[in-house]
Amino acid sequence: MKIIGVLAHPLREPSFSIAQQIHNTLQERGLESWVFTRWEAEEVTEHVSRSDLVIAIGGDGAMLRAARVCAPYNVPVLGINMGQLGFLTEIPDPDNWEPRLDAVLRGEYWIESRTMIRGTIERGDEVLLGGDALNDIVISGSTVGRTIQLETYIDNDWTTTYYADALVIATATGSTAYALACGGPILPPELSNILIVPAAPHLSMSRPIVLSEGAKVDVTPSAVNQRPVLLIADGMVVGEVSAGDRVCIRVSDHISRFIRLRERNYFYRSLLDRLEPRVQRDEKYK
Repeated sequence: MKIIGVLAHPLREPSFSIAQQIHNTLQERGLESWVFTRWEAEEVTEHVSRSDLVIAIGGDGAMLRAARVCAPYNVPVLGINMGQLGFLTEIPDPDNWEPRLDAVLRGEYWIESRTMIRGTIERGDEVLLGGDALNDIVISGSTVGRTIQLETYIDNDWTTTYYADALVIATATGSTAYALACGGPILPPELSNILIVPAAPHLSMSRPIVLSEGAKVDVTPSAVNQRPVLLIADGMVVGEVSAGDRVCIRVSDHISRFIRLRERNYFYRSLLDRLEPRVQRDEKYK
């Protein structure tokens, strides 16, 4: 690795000093490095495109943001957790990043690939807006607690009409996020399947659906909706969906890549340590 970027979490000021420390350490070791604290995707794209690694500091939100920027250039992300859960981060302690970074620089790591999805708003044959997501694409009413009607098609065939607060279309990565909170199943991160989960469904299909790999989802808001409908990618509003528009969700051409130092089967232990923090392993099985 010759060029390494460092992205602090723009809303977590404690991450700024750590980002600067890492930047200085990399330069002292003769590596080319750049650092951003408060940043937008457009500002860092040129730097990311010529980098070999990006270090993201923050929680899962910072990882999602960095992943969306880095995926188009196949640049892997190493996460340092300063958030609450840190499902996606690899270094759990922001005060102990140096020995783990040394291991990465020695090549003692592997790269995990994770599927992304793309959601677009289309009107006829015209694509109006679009965005990639590592976690999920959400189609939601603009008013909290107001049910919306969503005509949903899988592989061009009508499936059902959801009456719900929102519809969550998630990746395997996103199955442990909003989709899980809505009662969806947990999918291992190496899967490329996508998942449909309604949020607060009312007198309509309430069960989550795991789609076959490569399946396509189209959603058309019903004309009876009295409030605007929004397309949201990883928590960021992409745009408003008007009556007659179609939301198309497909597996993205881009793949997120993460630097991992743990064993390749780390996922389940990491997950259960967060879901069941009070459950301890019996000493006789250690």
